[in-house]
Parts: sequence; C-alpha cells; structure tokens
Amino acid sequence: MVFLFLSVLIGCGATLVMDLWALLMRKMFNIPSLDYALVGRWIGHMPKGRFAHASIGLAAPVAGEKALGWAAHYAIGVVFAGVLLAVWGTGWAASPTLVPALAVGIGSVVMPFFIMQPAFGFGVAASRAPAPWTARARSLMAHTSFAVGLYAAGLGVSAGGVA
Repeated sequence: MVFLFLSVLIGCGATLVMDLWALLMRKMFNIPSLDYALVGRWIGHMPKGRFAHASIGLAAPVAGEKALGWAAHYAIGVVFAGVLLAVWGTGWAASPTLVPALAVGIGSVVMPFFIMQPAFGFGVAASRAPAPWTARARSLMAHTSFAVGLYAAGLGVSAGGVA
C-alpha cells in the first residue's frame, strides 16, 4: 500500500512538473505540446481492435477523449514513478537522489518514440513527422522535465515525512 501511495504522489507530482514545463514553453515560445485528446482517441479506439493509425488526427473522435487522454497521461506518470520505486526501492522516496530520477524520467521517452508516435502515424521516433528532429528534441525535453519532476516530487515526499 505504501508503494502505491508513493507512486501516486510522486507520479502525479512529476507529471504536473511536466505539464508546467509544457505550459511555460507554450506561453514563452509558442511551442505547442501534445494534445492529450489524441492520446484519449488512440486509447478509445483500442477496444475496437485499432491500435495504430495512419494519422491519429484524422481518426474518428471518441466520446470523452480529452478526459481519457489526460487521465492516461497522469496514470502513465504514476506507472513510471512505480518503476523508479520498484527498481530503487521505496527507500528512494525517503532519501531521493537525482540519478535514478533522471534514468527513469529520460528513459520514459521510449514510450513516445517506440509506441505512441508510431501508433499515431508519425513513425518510430517521429521519423514521419514534418520536422522529425524538432519532434524528438521536444519529446526529450518533455521527458527530461518529467525526470526533474520525479526528483522534485521525491524531495517533496521526503520533506513532508510521507516516505
């Protein structure tokens, strides 16, 4: 139960940092972030047996796709926090260190590169996107912000005496 509680706190905290980074990038540099409705659309098509799309933007919309996408975004953050705690132990939350957070957070970029981007019709590591290297750099920056968020959330949990 402690593992799940810590995973939720740290994962949601890290995902929030990632979202604040995206908001900052949009406000300061007009850099758009992923539309999580598209994530919801992708997930919404899965029960119908559709796991990949030529273009997710052209796929039929799914009822509640925006809420589904945002819920999945935070759930995925919780899962990756759970990976961190499973590998380094729940003791990491009592005394967080940066390297495990960076390893898991930056390592989480494998999800968009090898699962989501191909399934959305963008190819492996956005190889079919209009500007592949820009898309890759943005994914890497977003997941690095998640890594920083894992560490920050771990520090928060530790300082709050939760762990």
